[in-house]
Amino acid sequence: MGLMNLLRRSEPEAPAEAIAEHEAETQSQVRAMAGEMAQFSGLTDPQFYEFLRQGGGAMTESGATVTVKAAMRNTTVLRCVSLISFSIGMLPLHLQRKDDKSAAKDHPLDRLLHRRPNAWQTAFEFKSLMEQRALQHGSAFARIVRSGSRILQLIPIDPERVVVKQNADWTLRYEYRRDDGSNLTLQQKDVFHLRNGLSEDGLTGLAMVKQAAEAIGLAQQAERAAARLFRNGMIVGGALKHKGQLSPEAYERLKESMNEDRGAGGAHNWKILEEGMELQTVSQSGRDSQTIENRSHQIEEISRAFGGVPRPLLVMGDTSWGTGIDALGQLFVRYSLNPWFQAWEQAIERDLLSDEDAEVYEAKFNAGALLRGSMKDQADFFAKALGAGGHQPWMLWQEVRETMDLHELEQAPPPPPGLVGKGES
Repeated sequence: MGLMNLLRRSEPEAPAEAIAEHEAETQSQVRAMAGEMAQFSGLTDPQFYEFLRQGGGAMTESGATVTVKAAMRNTTVLRCVSLISFSIGMLPLHLQRKDDKSAAKDHPLDRLLHRRPNAWQTAFEFKSLMEQRALQHGSAFARIVRSGSRILQLIPIDPERVVVKQNADWTLRYEYRRDDGSNLTLQQKDVFHLRNGLSEDGLTGLAMVKQAAEAIGLAQQAERAAARLFRNGMIVGGALKHKGQLSPEAYERLKESMNEDRGAGGAHNWKILEEGMELQTVSQSGRDSQTIENRSHQIEEISRAFGGVPRPLLVMGDTSWGTGIDALGQLFVRYSLNPWFQAWEQAIERDLLSDEDAEVYEAKFNAGALLRGSMKDQADFFAKALGAGGHQPWMLWQEVRETMDLHELEQAPPPPPGLVGKGES
């Protein structure tokens, strides 16, 4: 019997006996369709209709139903999403002139991008939220509030309430469902649309959570198996072997002796074993080791879907990286964050700048803070950039200060004592 027929037969005008009959008949079917993550009391369960409204998430071969909320309860997904979102949120985003790369602080859009995009969010909160939604759903949307040609605010809107469609003239329109259930149609000029570069239709990006649903679902099932082990299983530290049967008095005396040595205070105490008893420790089984290995493998599988976040950044301390951690940090910026830098910068040019302004201005992230090495490496680099050691200089001291986010000076600072008269000026 089809789902729609069941829903029609459970409408209010149907007799109460018929509703109860079909609830009992189809409860197992609903549970099977929803998966273990979403089990409902029946067809009248409000959570069942919410499940249908949200599309039910992605049903995986592991038996888990992966929704965005369920996926975010996985610590690896949470870490990947928060790491990328916080990185985008904390990096400065400025509007600059294309010709000389100078900051366009006089442009009103620079204030929105760098300081205050709307009345209640900071720039960090706005960028982090938009990036988080783009990772989770493939697209993030913000309504553009204008006064004439000037943009006053950027208001984030829930991507689960937005449907993107294409008009006959190839422009886009965004159908947004309000809280009261009514629809609001927004034109392309009224929406800032940040999308993942991977797309099937070119209108919306691919949601990383849905694409990695199988890996996330398997990780969820492994976590449930471990949780059930601690809830229902028996963890034994060791056993005392005896050939025969202890008398009740000997058993009680032995149990009392074992209880006295529990906890840290009884660690490394010697035991007196009576009547030829033997002490046997219980080691970890191969099945337990395989479970741990599988959970570790799922961490790597999930991280691949989010741009290959390096293992140390996922707080996997099973390898000592030493000085190689700097190289991994640069790898993260170049291959995990740089595509998002491009997505942000080009989306800003498309949606927030007029054609005239786009010829003059561009949005730019300053990723220098993430790419910098140690203070010693930076000092050596800037010294050579300024011409130390006979190198041809390729930077001015003002540019060095700007790169290091230091305030501007009208004249060069005096050289430190000991350098005057040694070819330095």
